[in-house]
Amino acid sequence: MLKRFSVTNFKNFKTKTVFELDKPANYEFNSEIVKNSIITKGIIYGINGSGKSNLALAIFDIVSHLTDKEKALKKYQLYLNLDSDKQEADFEYVFEFDGIDVIYRYSKTEVLTLVNESLFIDGKEVIKYDFTRNSGYTCLEGAETLQLSSTLDAETEKISRVKYVKSNAILKDTPVNRAFLSFTTFVDNMLMFYSLTENSYQGLRVGSDRYTQGIVREGKEKDFEKFLRSQGVDYRLVVVEENGVKDLYCKFKKSLVHFGGIASTGTRSLALFYYWYLIMAKASFVYIDEFDAFYHFELSQAIIELIKQLPDTQVFLSTHNTDLISNDILRPDAYFLIRDNEIRSFDKILDKELRRAHNIQKMYKAGAFNE
Repeated sequence: MLKRFSVTNFKNFKTKTVFELDKPANYEFNSEIVKNSIITKGIIYGINGSGKSNLALAIFDIVSHLTDKEKALKKYQLYLNLDSDKQEADFEYVFEFDGIDVIYRYSKTEVLTLVNESLFIDGKEVIKYDFTRNSGYTCLEGAETLQLSSTLDAETEKISRVKYVKSNAILKDTPVNRAFLSFTTFVDNMLMFYSLTENSYQGLRVGSDRYTQGIVREGKEKDFEKFLRSQGVDYRLVVVEENGVKDLYCKFKKSLVHFGGIASTGTRSLALFYYWYLIMAKASFVYIDEFDAFYHFELSQAIIELIKQLPDTQVFLSTHNTDLISNDILRPDAYFLIRDNEIRSFDKILDKELRRAHNIQKMYKAGAFNE
């Protein structure tokens, strides 16, 4: 899981900004959102322009060069901070797999141009490469003889050496190598939504997919019908096959209508969430930006309760909806405020201890977290 992330000189993050997930408080309620002393579910707040979307882009920058999964490269224009003289952006990820820390650091001048990268496993640097000097090494068992430098062809020279080792080495079965493979698998399975009003995403898979067809393909059309009904949307759903393609339709007395042709914006958004929810259990880390833009409070809360049921997936949401700030939903160490290049959980902002009885929504609205 991801324990900690930091970024410097990327978009609006001029100075080093740290996102800590490995310092949970000692709360006994909503304990299912903490695993191995790492926060697995959380909500991020901040005013417009504070960096909620850019935080997601920063975390998912790793997908652009370590995987062959879906990328949103257009989102990474204006890559470096415009007020900085620094010529590169710096990233650091700290993961933990089976009790072993994996630290990955790299720098870039733009989204597809690495300057350097290094990987530490259990305190030892196992891969290091300087792209300006075309020199580096790996000491992973089974990859010692793998050539990382100038004998490679011009295109291969641009490839992340972590990705190159993953694709070309036959690694021995050791705890360090297992942690390496866990790390690369984790990054392969990261997923970010850009909007729940359209099927736009980054990571986890490749290509586009029609969400209604995806629900049918998973055989979940009746479960989806029950889910909609629980939220006050009463459609009778049926599967219709046309030209060999099965899709989701709504059945009425006089006709069949494609789901997308009759559903409201909010209901289509809900269908898209449900489609991705079916896939989320396979993901390692999920970020949904402005996840509830078209939802009423009860629906937003219901979605969070569903997400809390994913035991092995880290999920973080951004929103402006302060009604979701409640110890009945999450807890103070799972609510984060991003402001002035800082990201801190509510329990770390105040000097006094926040308890379950505190009305943290009321405190937030009153400006208690605005130092």
